[in-house]
Amino acid sequence: MAEVLVVGAGPVGTLLAAELTRFGVEVAIVERREAAGGGSRAIGVHAPVLAALEAGGATERLLSSAVRVRRGEARSDGRAIGVVDFGSLDVRHPYVATLPQAETERALRGDGPEPERGATVMRVVPDGARVRVETDRGDRAEPIVVIAGGVGSRDLVYRPGALRRTAYADRYLMTDAAVPPRADAETAVVHLAPGGVLESFPLPGGRRRFVAWDAGGSAASRADRLRRAMRERGEAEAAEAVAEATEFGVRRVLAPAMRRDRVFVIGDAAHEVSPIGGQGMNLGLLDAATLAPVLAAWIRSGAAPEADLAEWERDRVRSARVAGRLAAVNMALGRPVSGAVHALRSRVLGSVLAATGALVPHAYAMGLDRASR
Repeated sequence: MAEVLVVGAGPVGTLLAAELTRFGVEVAIVERREAAGGGSRAIGVHAPVLAALEAGGATERLLSSAVRVRRGEARSDGRAIGVVDFGSLDVRHPYVATLPQAETERALRGDGPEPERGATVMRVVPDGARVRVETDRGDRAEPIVVIAGGVGSRDLVYRPGALRRTAYADRYLMTDAAVPPRADAETAVVHLAPGGVLESFPLPGGRRRFVAWDAGGSAASRADRLRRAMRERGEAEAAEAVAEATEFGVRRVLAPAMRRDRVFVIGDAAHEVSPIGGQGMNLGLLDAATLAPVLAAWIRSGAAPEADLAEWERDRVRSARVAGRLAAVNMALGRPVSGAVHALRSRVLGSVLAATGALVPHAYAMGLDRASR
């Protein structure tokens, strides 16, 4: 029998299982999906995560195929107005590592167990020294259960109304495209324009991720709308490489608690922040990386390390709150404005980036997360 059951085999659950295995804990994973997800989805891995994953070997595997983004630029009307210099940070990994999420999951797996796929968890009930887990394949009793199954697994733990939710009207278009060679191939670029923000991030293999604020329209016209936004906001040459686009909305969801007795909730199941800023997956990975040694100590000693568990929960809730606020600022800076307000916004942002030195890259590289201390 497993000592810890992980529900969810996305990047967060995969990392937790691998880290627990490294610490000598018997762990099992159940996953509703029949196969691992593909595509690129979340693409950036930040410095605190890279540092936390070194001991297990995942950092080396990630960096073997990732682009190391040491510099970000804010541009307005075709000119640079400020720089975010990740390379100036006094950290072990002064860059953002970018690669498709499917590759990230493979790198995180390490020696962790293969997930039991196609298994749907319907109910999780703490029951003294065990947790009763009801699945469509039968019931099981586990010593410790960690819910890492993303948005769809929240109802296993939280009552209706327990989570703090904020819905935003903002909509975005996104695509990954192979682009012609460019001088800024390893630079992240944020274009500010009256019509809204356009973000451009490097990916391996000469590809880039493009994300644009969108006023809305039909599903059939998404690619056309994204190409138009790219032409208008500073990426006219790359616009010709766009063949398709997806659309997404954003919301902020924060859980006030991440533990109930022997049940833990991490990743998107506990907190959801806007992907504008790229901290959501990293937040969950740090949940997992910091929880694993505490659970391993519990398993080894046979007694719950209550002080450490309380500190872990406190730190992760606070970190999620900070990440949510930063994401909200990012969205506000990228909304459509009049020409006059756009000009003022560009001047102010340029002045802020010039005056704050390492503070902005520190914040955007997740230096404000409690795990980076």
